[in-house]
Amino acid sequence: MNKKYLAKIIATDNEGLQMISACCAGAEIKIAGIKYLQKNKVFLLSLKRSMIETENEDEKVDSICKFEFVDNVKSKKIEQDNPEQKLQLIAMEYLKNNDNYEINLIFTNNAYITLSTEIIEVTLEDQNKII
Repeated sequence: MNKKYLAKIIATDNEGLQMISACCAGAEIKIAGIKYLQKNKVFLLSLKRSMIETENEDEKVDSICKFEFVDNVKSKKIEQDNPEQKLQLIAMEYLKNNDNYEINLIFTNNAYITLSTEIIEVTLEDQNKII
């Protein structure tokens, strides 16, 4: 396996978040792959995405998207008691709300997750290619 093709993108502003959003558009996420570590203020998404940044978009890669400094998480139309349920990510966007940010993870079927955070600190890190 050639590790150099695996991406690591760190976003600290809207531009970076849009880059990560573009890379993750269409990604498949299982409910079991969504974790909020409240004590650490970390929200993790394990996703299977197409490698749109390479010439071979048919290649899939397992990635972890990590959001830091997350104070609160809300979700809608997501069955947390169904770990095998699959969601498809459409986009990530944010709103500035007073001193905080709300990062919205928007999925198909009007499902979404809203993360309340003090700053934008998001890392997308590829784990391995899916053969």
